[in-house]
Amino acid sequence: MLEFFATLHWGAVFQIIIIDILLGGDNAVVIALACRNLPPSQRVRGVLWGTAGAIVLRVVLIAFAVVLLDVPLLKFTGGLLLLWIGVRLLAPAHDAHENVKPADKLLSAIKTIIVADAVMSLDNVVAIAGAAEAAEQQHRLVLVIFGLVVSIPLIVWGSQLILKLLDRFPFIVLFGAALLGWIAGGLMVNDPAGDRWPILDTPAAEYGMSIAGALFVVIVGYLLKRRNTRRAAV
Repeated sequence: MLEFFATLHWGAVFQIIIIDILLGGDNAVVIALACRNLPPSQRVRGVLWGTAGAIVLRVVLIAFAVVLLDVPLLKFTGGLLLLWIGVRLLAPAHDAHENVKPADKLLSAIKTIIVADAVMSLDNVVAIAGAAEAAEQQHRLVLVIFGLVVSIPLIVWGSQLILKLLDRFPFIVLFGAALLGWIAGGLMVNDPAGDRWPILDTPAAEYGMSIAGALFVVIVGYLLKRRNTRRAAV
């Protein structure tokens, strides 16, 4: 054990922790949005279990980061999935949950957190894996897990804070959903399948797709929410 710490690359440890802190904001938003409709008594459980599941899945993603990011259409498909998650978080199908038990709602929130985090992490895991490359081979996975564990309290605290803000300022939901659309657009335009079109490999194309993704989530989410409201009134 002493030898392990003696040979540990502390610079890589510091880099991974910083990366996790910087990237934790997106996760906190997703967790808060997914748990906002849970009863207050279940919110903490939703946050904790959703975060735990997302962290475990991220470790797996990091182990296969380079291979995953080179698979054509994976990022594009993930972007489409994230667009739909953003729309559904903005306009949840309330009528579909009228007879759903609280435990089922909790499980649904946890699933949403894990799936959304996995999609959003496709790019982020590369930064963490890159930082771990500076360390010895036998230390890399341990460093990744350590960095993620250190970031857990920050993500949980951040999501709890955002949940309180959502209760007080509901319009923040719109911002959170738009953020998911922005990330989805960036994922889709950076898919390896688009490498044959140089025009897609430009800042203008990336920003354009990110803006389009945010607008798509906001507009479609608004229309679905209005439709759900009309149905509920009837």
